[in-house]
Amino acid sequence: MKSPLRFALNRMVAPNLSLPDFIQLAAALKCDAIEIRNDLADKQIEFGAPASRVRELCAAQGIQVLSINALYPFDVWNDERRAQAIKLATYARECGAQGLVMCPFNERGDTRNEAQRAAGLRTALSELAPILREYGILGFIEPLGFEECALRRKRVAVDAIKAIGGLDVFRLVHDTFHHHLASEHEFFPELTGLVHISGVEDAEAPLNSIRDGHRVLVGEGDILGNAAQIDTLLSTGYSGYLSFEPFAESVHELADIQQALGASIAHLQNSRT
Repeated sequence: MKSPLRFALNRMVAPNLSLPDFIQLAAALKCDAIEIRNDLADKQIEFGAPASRVRELCAAQGIQVLSINALYPFDVWNDERRAQAIKLATYARECGAQGLVMCPFNERGDTRNEAQRAAGLRTALSELAPILREYGILGFIEPLGFEECALRRKRVAVDAIKAIGGLDVFRLVHDTFHHHLASEHEFFPELTGLVHISGVEDAEAPLNSIRDGHRVLVGEGDILGNAAQIDTLLSTGYSGYLSFEPFAESVHELADIQQALGASIAHLQNSRT
């Protein structure tokens, strides 16, 4: 019998719940970690709740905040991004979050070539590293597998982190959805700080047409190979959390999200025996 998996809940699991109810959901499922977001409810972190309130609510249930999701687009560096980064880093430190998820530019019509994108990535990481050090948090870089994304593969991120001397403050987010979408085969367990999990069950949809709206909880019909990806990560040294991040409205509208998450947890645990 292999060791039990460590699960966390990203706010995207149940974006319509109040923060106390969301924390209660995590506690009920014996998930001792959550991720909060700044891209819900007019981009306010936790609907405008002060960081001290988040820390207090989590501490009462013995729950850790893994990240705020997300600084975007972190790889297009300018004064606005710096201000954004400092604001999020301040909140992260005050609410007790381990770090900040950082997502790359992901829009059609990006006119930069590969060399310009690579230079932009290195510049951003060089500017972000001292901010992260000052605030005592990590930067979780999340490549997005969509064809239009400026940073699709983890290898590119790893090379940039090493090039700017950022191994102390940067980690990767291994997102099972984006790993599959990018047709990526490399794993970097030693640099992975966080794993996002979600399933896709639409076997007919062409790979380049799959979007966040397809992302459901991981079950028997999953086509992303979540169980195999998780097994590879864990067998090669990753020992952190697997954080549920389903974007599908069908999940957000479930009458009993606790039951559905419990079933997904059981499915993934059983696939490891």
